[in-house]
Amino acid sequence: MKILVRVIALVAIVLSSFGWVTNQAVAANLTDLTWNTSLMLAEISPNQNAADAKLTTEYGQKVDLNNANVRLFRKFRGFYPNLASTIVDNAPYNKVEDVLNIPGLSNTQKARLEANIDKFTVTPTSKVYNEGDDRYNPGYY
Repeated sequence: MKILVRVIALVAIVLSSFGWVTNQAVAANLTDLTWNTSLMLAEISPNQNAADAKLTTEYGQKVDLNNANVRLFRKFRGFYPNLASTIVDNAPYNKVEDVLNIPGLSNTQKARLEANIDKFTVTPTSKVYNEGDDRYNPGYY
């Protein structure tokens, strides 16, 4: 019985609120207001920040050697954490193949890099992804 009373009360509140809103809209005659929509769209459109804009490039499809954090290398067997940290430490790279020239790589590490070279890309270093050691600890907990 209590549940039924609560449901009826909730429905009554919702219906009365709807009536109040429609009465206020009619009383204010909101249909006479005109908006310059072209100006509104120009002001609203820059919703993308630098990180979102970067995701629309090749960075969003491949692992960027200059901007990716070490955790993004977890999807490659044998990369995380040691090889991923080595890649991050030796950035920036001018081209993807530069990663094969990192000093001190073992033959196994080079083989792993060569096997996955088509899954990497190199884009200009972005401040958004490289400030504050976020490439080592991006705050995923």
